Amino acid sequence: MLSFKFSEILIQRLNELHTEFAGIYATLSHYPEKLKAELHQYAKISMIGSSTRIENAVLTDAEILWIDTILTKTGNKNTFPSKKLMIEDKLHKDKERSIEEVAGCRAMLELIYNQGNLFKPLTESIVRGLHSELLQYYHRAGPYVGCYKKQPNFVVETDHKNKKQRIVFKTAEAGPITEAAMRDLIVWYNETQIQESRSIAVACEFVYRFLAIHPFQDGNGRLGRGLFLLALLQSNDIVIADVIAYIAIDRHIERYKSEYYYVLHRCSNGKYQQNPTKYHIDYFLEFMIKILKGALADVGLYKKRFDAYLLLSESAKTVLTCFKGYPEVRLTKRAITEMTDLAPRTVTYSLTTLVKNKFIQKQGQGAGVRYQLIF
Repeated sequence: MLSFKFSEILIQRLNELHTEFAGIYATLSHYPEKLKAELHQYAKISMIGSSTRIENAVLTDAEILWIDTILTKTGNKNTFPSKKLMIEDKLHKDKERSIEEVAGCRAMLELIYNQGNLFKPLTESIVRGLHSELLQYYHRAGPYVGCYKKQPNFVVETDHKNKKQRIVFKTAEAGPITEAAMRDLIVWYNETQIQESRSIAVACEFVYRFLAIHPFQDGNGRLGRGLFLLALLQSNDIVIADVIAYIAIDRHIERYKSEYYYVLHRCSNGKYQQNPTKYHIDYFLEFMIKILKGALADVGLYKKRFDAYLLLSESAKTVLTCFKGYPEVRLTKRAITEMTDLAPRTVTYSLTTLVKNKFIQKQGQGAGVRYQLIF
């Protein structure tokens, strides 16, 4: 059973949220598979980008889309090692750690999206396996990949502007306490996921308790957000389970990153508790209801973007393809004309169309004008 009680207001908000899920579920049922595949792609790329940037990675969604396209072409799970140097050369060596984190997060999320329902009942081995997927490309993680922590760790928020770090809360002690807490948490999740009808509440408690334990030496935040996705994909409520693959939850956590860390601290007063009833997990649930509402609203935006793409002229699509090959570069009109062999006037019209439809952004003025892909 859940470790917290619902207030009347919380029940009302959960019911409202479920109504919004049901609306998106009904809408998606009328969409062709090609459109649904595009919506999932938008959501997946946003999830990868946001989850890694929350942990201080620096790649944009446009750069991540390019990486995903490169790695998807072969269809081989082990493509990244053979493509790593090429990707680093294009996106610059100083982004190596970010590239490794993105590749690992992509691998983990692909596994969750494609096999999530096979991970029932959930086991510690599955969680360890997801951690291994997440950190497989980060060479310094070798000694602790898939293993519970040996040293103390903390949930830390980093300020990008001044690089200062703040401890959000102290997590479970390494060793027997972490091992017992994870064992209890997995048993609780498997039982409660069957018994409790409000799967969003179950996902929130599961992930909050996981983050409070912080069982691995590194990667807990990204894995925790991946487990939230997994818990909702495993929901017995088909409305939630079918919709969740089309929304970018972490995009809105990134947007409210400071509040996210504030809520994590507020729920626990900054300290791990062996008794979960001492947490105020209802605060985290309230926050995630807001996050999910924002993510659901994005489905309409993704649909408009797809429709706008279908209306582009062949010339505009050619120019856009050119940008997708250079997500890290601000291109000039002249460079685009040379790469596409289109007439300058056609390129000018195509650029205007792409800017208007927010596929690219225009920067600078006069002779200094440059254009860059946006996601």
